[in-house]
Amino acid sequence: MALTLGIDMAVRTAHQATLARDGVTVWRGRKFWTRPPDLERLWADLEVPDPSELTVVIEPTRNAWIVVAEWFRRRGARVVMVPTTQSADLRKYYSKHTKNDRIDSELLARLPLLHPEGLREYSGQGPADALRRLVKQRSTMVKRRVAVYARLDALVELLGPSWHAVLGSNYGIAALEFLARYADPNAVIRLGQARLSRFLIARSRGAWREDHAAGLIAAATETLTLWGHEGMDFAELAVDIAHEAEQALFLTRQIKQIDERVANLYADTDPHGIVASAPGVGPVISAVIAGRIGDPHRFTSLAAIRAYTGLVPKVSQSGVSKVESSITKAGDPLLREMLCMAADAARKIDPQIAAKYQRLMAGDRHHDSAICHLATLMITRIATCMRTNQPYALRDVDGTPITEDEGRAIIKQRYQPQPRHRDNIRHKRMRDRRKQAADEESQKSPSAPTSQPANTQPTSTQVA
Repeated sequence: MALTLGIDMAVRTAHQATLARDGVTVWRGRKFWTRPPDLERLWADLEVPDPSELTVVIEPTRNAWIVVAEWFRRRGARVVMVPTTQSADLRKYYSKHTKNDRIDSELLARLPLLHPEGLREYSGQGPADALRRLVKQRSTMVKRRVAVYARLDALVELLGPSWHAVLGSNYGIAALEFLARYADPNAVIRLGQARLSRFLIARSRGAWREDHAAGLIAAATETLTLWGHEGMDFAELAVDIAHEAEQALFLTRQIKQIDERVANLYADTDPHGIVASAPGVGPVISAVIAGRIGDPHRFTSLAAIRAYTGLVPKVSQSGVSKVESSITKAGDPLLREMLCMAADAARKIDPQIAAKYQRLMAGDRHHDSAICHLATLMITRIATCMRTNQPYALRDVDGTPITEDEGRAIIKQRYQPQPRHRDNIRHKRMRDRRKQAADEESQKSPSAPTSQPANTQPTSTQVA
């Protein structure tokens, strides 16, 4: 006897559950909340003699499903998940013109019979896992800080180019501390070189000294000369710059704290450093791969892991024709981004990856497309190492073990991409785009306006 409980999860309203026995509905539309009394009442209504015979099917909805899944898993039930896209397609087949929570829960209860291969066993805590959650939070903060830097660049440009020449464009702690207090050129000149030097030495730990202070005073003097006495309200501009600089300082401190937590969590997750042993994988990328993949054994195969990254191509096959278009992008976007960064760095260390990159580029392939292929190869190797608990072995194309320095030397000698060949590919692609644009221009309606000059000559002879 197979019991299946389909639960349509909600976030702010009550969930709905449907129980099926061997595909036949026992009861449907039972509402409950994520509260201990409601869950205990639902468990009593199931009347399950053996909890291992119960399969709970859940469609992931934000993070509301994790608490319910953990509750049933602790009771001994088997918890499986179904991708939202597959459940939506099956719902259209089951009920084309109606969608409600009762139908959704009944569909989920029948899914083990309708589409058993589409179910995924629930293992681990998913978004509740600390490392998985933390690497995503770090990525969000880094992107937010990049946006703040862009706005800060735009505001500092109003002061003149000399400020960027002295402060730089990477905006370290000393530069941000300075902009948060002394972005007004009048305040910089009033401060004086001696006090400004002491301020910079304290904030930069001695890296910036009297020469930087003199450069900032010269930049402030140049700004006043460029704008004149009444050209700009520098006090208001300094307030705007201070707001952006303080945001950047706050985000920088938060990212530093997160990096320390990520390092500790990664050490607990991967104590032998299996992921970090891969070429091109640093502390940040290794933590992202380990956190976003989680347990590699939860995937049925290496192909499933590749599909999870979204780096596999879309396939359209009919008869003897088969078309592979762009990648699906259906997986984890953060994992996909980090894998592409790791692949771009690994092609400069691993001769096997560099040889494949050279073959791809020799076939007139775009650099980004080649990197996607290399990222797929990278995740396959890293996942294999995680499954077998063995570190990544760097080898030459003939299988000889080598070091990273030897790998760089081999790549520089054999697999260095030819700049002229890449330029030829780039120019050929640009010519094809111009030709395509010209063809589209020629297919426009004759009455449409064109970029050609108007013909002012008469088209017919006038009769007096």
